[in-house]
Amino acid sequence: MNDSNILNRPEIHAEIEAKCSEIGFTMPSDLYTGSLLKTLVSSKPGCNLLELGTGIGLSLSWMVDGMDDMSRIISVDNDSKLTEIVEKFFANDRRVDIVCEDGSKWIKNYNGEKFDLIFADAWPGKYSEIEEVLELVNIGGLYIIDDMILQPNWPEGHQENVKHLIEYLEKREDFNLTKMNWSTGIIVASKKF
Repeated sequence: MNDSNILNRPEIHAEIEAKCSEIGFTMPSDLYTGSLLKTLVSSKPGCNLLELGTGIGLSLSWMVDGMDDMSRIISVDNDSKLTEIVEKFFANDRRVDIVCEDGSKWIKNYNGEKFDLIFADAWPGKYSEIEEVLELVNIGGLYIIDDMILQPNWPEGHQENVKHLIEYLEKREDFNLTKMNWSTGIIVASKKF
């Protein structure tokens, strides 16, 4: 099996990658992670999704590509320059809501419906406000994080944050957990019935 043969990339993906290069964005999402997200999202028709850490919208493009017409996604990032770019890419898609706000603040103030899938790719929802975010996952819903394997852009000492997060998730009895030493290191957790 050749897992590097990634099929069905979103149509907009190449355009977003070009914008990455143009502006020097150095934290793009991995193709493997995107493909996994699309597969998982497409298994949940009519779903309510949350992405924490929009970045330039690469992982968002995969999730949107996997969504049906009844699904919707909120994507939160605190970088207004990036959210302005992403808003242009998804301006014509009524299913997509881009929010420019501090993730911690957004999580603490959110009082809407719970989510069927949360992809946490930012500090808030991953290393802070983790309990609040896990409470936002519906029964049978998924919580997904990446970058659990040492990355070259990590600041000194970040490995300890990752270690503590994994230990915390392993102790949660309300989630089933799969840790994958693949891509950038992915954890998929599903909320138990």
